Amino acid sequence: MSPRRGLAPPGPLADRRERRREWRSWYFYDWANSAFVTTVGTVLLGPYLTAVAERAACGAVATATEPCTQTLSVLGIPVAAGSLSSYTVTFGTLLSAFLLPVVGAIADRTSNKRRMLAVFAWVGSAAAALLAFSADDAWQPLVVLMIIAGICLGASAVVYDSILNDISAEDDRDHVSSRGWALGYLGGGLLLALNLGLLQFAETFGLSTEQAVQISFVSAGVWWAAWTLVPFFGLRDRPPENVALAEGGLLRSSFSQLVVTLKDLRNYPQTLLFLVAYLFYNDGIQTVIASAAVFGSRELDLPEASLVLAILVVQLVAFVGALVLGRVAGRIGARRTILGAIVVWGLVSLAGFVVPAGQLGPFLLLAVAIGFVLGGSQALSRSLYSTLVPRGREAEYFGLYQAAERGTSWFGTLTFGVVFQLTGSYRYSIVALLVFFVVGFVLLRRVDVARGIRDAGNVVPSVV
Repeated sequence: MSPRRGLAPPGPLADRRERRREWRSWYFYDWANSAFVTTVGTVLLGPYLTAVAERAACGAVATATEPCTQTLSVLGIPVAAGSLSSYTVTFGTLLSAFLLPVVGAIADRTSNKRRMLAVFAWVGSAAAALLAFSADDAWQPLVVLMIIAGICLGASAVVYDSILNDISAEDDRDHVSSRGWALGYLGGGLLLALNLGLLQFAETFGLSTEQAVQISFVSAGVWWAAWTLVPFFGLRDRPPENVALAEGGLLRSSFSQLVVTLKDLRNYPQTLLFLVAYLFYNDGIQTVIASAAVFGSRELDLPEASLVLAILVVQLVAFVGALVLGRVAGRIGARRTILGAIVVWGLVSLAGFVVPAGQLGPFLLLAVAIGFVLGGSQALSRSLYSTLVPRGREAEYFGLYQAAERGTSWFGTLTFGVVFQLTGSYRYSIVALLVFFVVGFVLLRRVDVARGIRDAGNVVPSVV
């Protein structure tokens, strides 16, 4: 399908075959960006940045038995080398909290969502590839590139998530969202498997482990950029719908609308309540994902290849879990299914406190539990939220949603980093995340989904 093809009418396409074809094109952006999320954001960058920071601070790579106790100076602030990765994610998320809602407001006012999606993806993929070219102990470029890639990932996801409402009706959302997440985990797992092989046999190819990691960064950037071509060519743009354009041009009107949106949220109390609940339980989820590799390498003293294997297990199980939980939601509703998943996440954080060091088996069991609930909890949260936002303002509201989305949690990563700096143990950091799951569970139980959907002016699905 040519990207120069004319605008489609608002809403899902009438022809069932064309509608499903557009769904498949949309799925592939999950496939595209998940390679970066898994290979770079989840597995390799945290330990890699930590190792570079420790090398800069202590002159040698620390181990679990002899950790680096020196600090780095970040804008004059002393930061433990072991906390730099968590603090970087935290800072990037704070910046995203201001930028992403504005990105959403802009997206709602243009008929070029598909192009916005691609531009953010290609800038982010370039930053991911450039991670490979940092000097031996230069942690500063890694921090900057990590922040750029994370913000671009979040910005592209704002646009991508809002397109879900353009291409599917309320009764299709759980199914379509779950398929996208499932395909994303399959794609991310495939590239991760290739990188696992590269890491395992690095010496055979005449490479050091660090060089293999750097090649993996490049592969993730290229994968993200190349597969973005599928939604770029396969999706249809649509004209803005139900949007009041303020004076002063697109950018100024978007900033003005952001203020209106924040005030308008109180008119949608169930949407606001869900958003706050999601902020808590998703912060817990994202912090577990972002910190799992550092926890495994520094606290459990597991080799890097074992960590990649564990995340590969997560990816493969998450593919199945997303599809299974999508079917469960079709029977009992998305909210009840998410609540069950949050209980499992809380048990995972407790188990992380007692998992023995140096043993891969128990760590892999945790990976299986995480994988089964990971895809479903994220996919169903996206589809449930999509029914709670007013028509024509999807990207604007998803901008607020993405401020707490994958790899951009900030309460959780801040807590994780501070607890480590105070205790010197990642075990206390991981168990501290239990509070996010408890608070998120309690708040989500209070959400009246049917009322929230009606308040937003949308059609209540047959099962809620």
